[in-house]
Amino acid sequence: MNFRITGLASDPFRRFFGLPDDELAALGIKRYRVESYPGFPDRIEMKDADVGQSVLLLNHVSQPARSPYRASHGIFIREGATQTYDAINQVPDVMRIRLLSLRAFSEDGMMLDGDVVEGHSVEPVIERMLANPEVSYLHVHNAKRGCYSGRVDRA
Repeated sequence: MNFRITGLASDPFRRFFGLPDDELAALGIKRYRVESYPGFPDRIEMKDADVGQSVLLLNHVSQPARSPYRASHGIFIREGATQTYDAINQVPDVMRIRLLSLRAFSEDGMMLDGDVVEGHSVEPVIERMLANPEVSYLHVHNAKRGCYSGRVDRA
């Protein structure tokens, strides 16, 4: 089964790029200068930020559905990231190198399935979950810190 993984659109985050730290702090956002690689996974371009780059840590509503599974959590966005990751049958390295939590949702935002898998072995789990016709989409989270990583849909 073909699947599509997408990152977040940059538009909602661009207004934060370049703001002074005090203005970011007033919005509950923290800027970091990347000092190690990997470790700061950007959710737009779906890759770890390089050493020396600037990232923003902010709260993001990853599951906006009006269901008991509505969710938000902290995520990193690389300042200046504009190219949304969008690929069919390709798992980005940012997911490959991490322990992942996959969550399968119905169209109305109810969780139907969940699993934890090493990123290098994620395809069979994606395929199994998407084989259920009641599943509308999957969310991928980094299992250790719980951060939203990306969305998976049928392609």
